[in-house]
Amino acid sequence: MGTLYLIATPIGNLEDITFRAVRLLNEVEYIVAEDTRQTAKLLSHYNIHPRNEMISLHDHSRPEQIERIVRALAEGDVALLSDAGTPLINDPGFELVRRALEEGHRVVPVPGPSAPLAALVASGLPTDAFLYLGYLPRKSAQRRRLLQQVADLRYTLIVLETPHRLLDALRDIQAELGDRLMAVGRELTKLHEEILRGKVSEILSHFEHHAPRGEFTLVIAGAPEASRWPRPRLLSAIEQALQRGEPPSEAARRLAEASGWPRREVYQLLHERKTHESG
Repeated sequence: MGTLYLIATPIGNLEDITFRAVRLLNEVEYIVAEDTRQTAKLLSHYNIHPRNEMISLHDHSRPEQIERIVRALAEGDVALLSDAGTPLINDPGFELVRRALEEGHRVVPVPGPSAPLAALVASGLPTDAFLYLGYLPRKSAQRRRLLQQVADLRYTLIVLETPHRLLDALRDIQAELGDRLMAVGRELTKLHEEILRGKVSEILSHFEHHAPRGEFTLVIAGAPEASRWPRPRLLSAIEQALQRGEPPSEAARRLAEASGWPRREVYQLLHERKTHESG
């Protein structure tokens, strides 16, 4: 029975690969790559010559391709590589791993580079508990909905973003999470690596004046700890917000951040109070 090795590859700097990874790539019977052309450059750099023709596996691969790789595991060991970083982290491979396990094959991780972890440890934000969300949704409404779901969590948040969506994403982050501390890793481990740290508003201002370029990993502070207001104080603040005509969503965000109450509960109280006044 062959072993499926999940081998992490460099996210930019080609020196960021382990001795173990290079050895295994020389030993396995088959190499499965997200983009065989991209992987060929890495193999050439380390003078690695695959024993058999590389097999591609990407987001649009048909189920038959996975079955082909499972059959290859019956012949010997297989290495799975993404274009950059750790396989399966925002890259294809989950279905293959599941099928390999179903067939009784060993699945072995070969740790190495990972953009989310690289950004996290250099962010200056807490690393003891974090939540990785991958790429944020493309549409603002969906993006805001997701951010609302995690707004009250104490975990440090990690997301990926593209340069053409970065400004809109930062605006939505500020609107839904508040002006928290954050860090933005750009082109990590590459020649033009840059890590910016500051409040969301400061990061947004920077990229409004410097066009975003490259690949971005955002690390955002978790919900701030705050002593919870007594219920009467919160209800009084809600009453004042309604009297001023403040939109419920904005009032809920502001009061949740100030009061220590979960945003959902504040919004519910706002809705109940508004409904009561209308009745």
